Amino acid sequence: MLDPVANTLDLRQPFDAARARRVEAAMAKSGVRISDIAYFDNLLHEDAAIRGRKHEFLLRVFDAAALLGLDAVCGFVGRNQQHSMDENLVDVEDQFVPLLKEAKARGLTYRVEHCPMPGWTIGDNWHNNIAYAPGPWIALHRICEKHSVGDQFRIHYDPSHAILMGQDTRSIFQYLRDEGYGFLIGGFHVKGQVADAKGITAWGYGGQTLERGDWIGGKASTRAADHVNAWKKQVVLAEHELPGTARHDPLGYLQNRTVDWLDHQLAARELLPLHIAGTHLVVEHEYPPARVQDRARLKPILEGSIAFVRHIDRAAACMYALQHDVLPAQGIAVQGIGRQAFRS
Repeated sequence: MLDPVANTLDLRQPFDAARARRVEAAMAKSGVRISDIAYFDNLLHEDAAIRGRKHEFLLRVFDAAALLGLDAVCGFVGRNQQHSMDENLVDVEDQFVPLLKEAKARGLTYRVEHCPMPGWTIGDNWHNNIAYAPGPWIALHRICEKHSVGDQFRIHYDPSHAILMGQDTRSIFQYLRDEGYGFLIGGFHVKGQVADAKGITAWGYGGQTLERGDWIGGKASTRAADHVNAWKKQVVLAEHELPGTARHDPLGYLQNRTVDWLDHQLAARELLPLHIAGTHLVVEHEYPPARVQDRARLKPILEGSIAFVRHIDRAAACMYALQHDVLPAQGIAVQGIGRQAFRS
């Protein structure tokens, strides 16, 4: 998945069976398969008219997914900026749950990407997607269960967001398992994050809070182009990694400042109730310097990253088999301790 340089389905007009057949023919010819269709927007927007348009578009996404025979759609939950987080739980029940009922009617699961989206607003809020971490995931799932759409709510896990919030994958998976919610992980966005130690020193994990350029003279800038500076809440802290392209400092693994790719794949096997062969790994490209538009230049970059992900996953599969099946079957002890949850 290339973000934001993406090949997308144009759903400004409803997606029909004829268009679905054309897409399926292109997939058959290219050998490309679709894991899910994604629509990333704020589904809890405080303006009812704007929110209604977003919901209407999401229903088109649901319809397109159903016509293509898919079983999932990926997206955000969002946040009402005028409400507290607890008030947003009420908003979820009133506004988001009906969307999950529509997904259920079409045989779909809604997989939530858990980016906190700090730059979505020029205000001081940092968590602008309420489904940003395991605690909120569990709270939201309980609401969904109450309305018989618990099976429609899943998480499309992306380790880059964990690094942004000082977390690590193994601890997140262990927490979910301990709480009885390991089943919530329904897929993976394979995207990294490399923390900037100087940025964290200057601003802390809340990111740049003032003098960003989205406010001028103490007032919100009237120039829409200035509002992109709100993303300094995030980009002063870290930069996205296309898997395989970054040099990793081993100390960064222990400080939760970069993704430990091998342990990411190993922890998924050890701690989650996944059907490994049927779980998609979606390589997401958001490394700014490599967001090139030239296909000839982009191709070897993506080929290398995809090959890296495949080989890391195969290495994790071999480690898991050796440590959990082969050696124990012969009564041979596994050496060492390995990475542990809740420890850095």
